[in-house]
Amino acid sequence: MTMNRIFTLDRRPDGELADSDLGSHEQAITAPAAGQIQIRTTCLSIDPTIRVWMSDIPQYMPPIALGEVVRSLGIGVVEQSAHPDFAAGDRVVGLIGWATHPTLDVAMSFLAKLPAELPLPDAKVLSLIGMTTGLTAYFGLLDICDPRPGQTLVVDAAAGAVGALVGQIGKIKGCRVVGIAGGPEKCRYVTEELGLDACIDYKNDDVGKGLDEHCPRGIDLCFENVGGAILDEVLLRMNNNGRVSICGLIGDYNAAGKRTPGPYNFGMILMRRLRVEGFIVSDHGARFPQATAELLQWAQQGRLKSIEDVRQGFSQLPETLRQLLRGEKHGKMLLVP
Repeated sequence: MTMNRIFTLDRRPDGELADSDLGSHEQAITAPAAGQIQIRTTCLSIDPTIRVWMSDIPQYMPPIALGEVVRSLGIGVVEQSAHPDFAAGDRVVGLIGWATHPTLDVAMSFLAKLPAELPLPDAKVLSLIGMTTGLTAYFGLLDICDPRPGQTLVVDAAAGAVGALVGQIGKIKGCRVVGIAGGPEKCRYVTEELGLDACIDYKNDDVGKGLDEHCPRGIDLCFENVGGAILDEVLLRMNNNGRVSICGLIGDYNAAGKRTPGPYNFGMILMRRLRVEGFIVSDHGARFPQATAELLQWAQQGRLKSIEDVRQGFSQLPETLRQLLRGEKHGKMLLVP
């Protein structure tokens, strides 16, 4: 008999997620009530924001309540439906959570049906046009930074799922794009495969010296994924009226007990008249179809590439999230249950 396997958040992590912070359970599959569907999960997106949701801190969504299924984006196939817009066999995307056969409220889980003619497998959907990847890159760069030809854009975590797309979109828009990534192999990927102009290896190089070398005219735009010391080096080199899009602060997500102070160079926001703006992709939901169409067009033209780091096995979810936050991956991290 097939069972629904789930992970629940039983304790808030202190630092890195521990297996003991989670509960692993099997339960009977629940038939859907009105407005619900029951699905079979086919692919889960492993994102830094999952670690944020586990923490009881002010954030853009309520934290995961203790005892609840761990929240995450994913794709599944409808097995049973009690909703007029969904039928068995439909492929859906939304907040599925760490569950193999969940029964979900369509509205509460932000579930959407994927077009039957969409020519992408699940992993590519979540990598290229997923809410936490392609759509985040699209709105965070184009709406917040408003890139113009000839401007210099710096992207940290440039080999990651979001940063890689941001860098490529920056090149499409005519920018000089400098990435920051960890290790020579990731830097090679950023320059040779993604086509960025340069990449600084923060693990082995002096980031400040690298920015001086590769951004001789200063920095006009920054797409920020990391925070901390790297953001401080960028702020020192921003041009007047520059723009900084705050997508994430992954360097701080596993901080145990105390948060990273800073940025120490906060005064540069005043001195260089910078616009520093955070954003949440869900705020742009009304324009998702427009963004998806443009992302797909760029991908079909060969101007937008992605790679996927796909892990296997539902039981590997906790370790997969830990590896993501340590940077032990290449490309968009996903898991097939």
